[in-house]
Amino acid sequence: MPDDVLTRPPQSPVEPIPTGQEAADARDLAGFGYKQELKRVLGVYSSFAVAFSYISPSTGIFTLYALGLATGGAFFFWTWPIVALGQLIVALNFAEVSSHFPVAGSVYQWTKYLSNRTYSWFTGWVYLFAGILTVTAVDVTIPIVLIPLLNNLFGLHIPLASEPGGPQAYVIIAALILISTTVLNIYGVRLVALVNNTGVVFEILGMVVFALVLLVFFHHQSAGVVFDTSALGTGFGNQFGTFMLAMFMSLFVIYGFDTASTLAEETKNPRREAPRAVIAAVIGAFIIGAIFLYSTIIAIPGDVHKYVADTAAAKVAPPVDIITANLPSWASDLYLLIVFLAIYVCCLAIQTSTIRLAFGMARDEKLPLSRLYNKVNPTLHTPVWTCVVVGALSAVPFLYFAGAGLVAISATGMIYFSYLLGNIAILIARRKGWPTEGAPFKLGGWGMVVNVLALVWGGSMLLNFMWPRVASNPPLSALPNIPNLGPLSNVPIFEATIAVILIVGAIYYLVAQRGKTDRVARAA
Repeated sequence: MPDDVLTRPPQSPVEPIPTGQEAADARDLAGFGYKQELKRVLGVYSSFAVAFSYISPSTGIFTLYALGLATGGAFFFWTWPIVALGQLIVALNFAEVSSHFPVAGSVYQWTKYLSNRTYSWFTGWVYLFAGILTVTAVDVTIPIVLIPLLNNLFGLHIPLASEPGGPQAYVIIAALILISTTVLNIYGVRLVALVNNTGVVFEILGMVVFALVLLVFFHHQSAGVVFDTSALGTGFGNQFGTFMLAMFMSLFVIYGFDTASTLAEETKNPRREAPRAVIAAVIGAFIIGAIFLYSTIIAIPGDVHKYVADTAAAKVAPPVDIITANLPSWASDLYLLIVFLAIYVCCLAIQTSTIRLAFGMARDEKLPLSRLYNKVNPTLHTPVWTCVVVGALSAVPFLYFAGAGLVAISATGMIYFSYLLGNIAILIARRKGWPTEGAPFKLGGWGMVVNVLALVWGGSMLLNFMWPRVASNPPLSALPNIPNLGPLSNVPIFEATIAVILIVGAIYYLVAQRGKTDRVARAA
């Protein structure tokens, strides 16, 4: 970005002069070397709602519920509190950093101020493609709910994923969803916030109300069924491995809470409100998800062991089948509609977050051809062409659809890898004496402890993602229509994904980024 970016006159002569908190936020942003171009319209609830929508218990649960139940049985419920606790530790660490660096870009910006330019660039590069893959994963989740809903309401016969023509139908629906969320993002964060805030209300009320209805009126299983470990097999090693596999549903849900800080340049008083939203989103998602998970497990019809076996054999598709088996058709359709809306706003929130990360990097000229799309539209106050670029990149995986589950697991693993890189940079900075300035949210003497625990948690979960298993991380040769790659055919898909992104990134960095000066106004 040109050095005179802070001294250029406003692009619009009728732009109102900011006052009060808005002026203070603009001055704060100027201290980091950036002009206030995005529109500050997000209050505390909107900031929370965006982070909550990114987490979206509905989305992750509906995507990988079958994997969790098929592998862990009813006992997979306990993966939820374990993952929630681990991610809350990470969220506490990130909340403190976001209070010091209220700039669009999340871990990219944090590592830029706390580490070196090479490390920061690679962290941002990995996180960018993690976000893009996550947009794709959630887009292809929507058909899981929308196709049964459309078939029920209108008597259609749209094929499911396991039926002939199903994958093509999934991709078409996902592409239409992606186009609509891209358009909404182009027309401004205020519109995104309106849709998002409404969707969060429906998700919270819908999941809780319908879950309680299932719990009270359709409790087919005993209250203690969640303590049944029979599905895990015998022997500690086997049980541990199976439980770690069942954990993927919960891992896919509880992340993205840093979205509240990614949208800091559009949030009022972000140093105070962003950290609150980060923590509140994790706690809120845990409570609502726990209620929903427990209620649906209790509502499993018939013999729970047979249902688990049928899930593993793809004869049933929970939680949709649990809902439709218990509720009358109008109620199950209403519930599926609410879940569809919840997943839709999740798509919207994830894409918004990824766009802001891409904008933060493009504004610093850290991405290929960034000068072509790093501009903020003076009327819409959005980086229009950045929205288009992120939308287009998110559509690329549609060219080879390997199923919503594998896309979701790969995307989640990339996010955890990005978080781990961010936590490493924060720990190194802490050892050098950071933070040296006060902030509205601070961990004080607990900062180092929380940081180390976040690294232990994140590192162990990254190993879980890298574990070569057919159900979660199959070799490339296990994917359909993949040509023979020789020895590379045995490389697990997650490791292959990371390798491709890092190799492409390294080539681009050496050719275009090495030797460039970095703009770092200050390290708070």
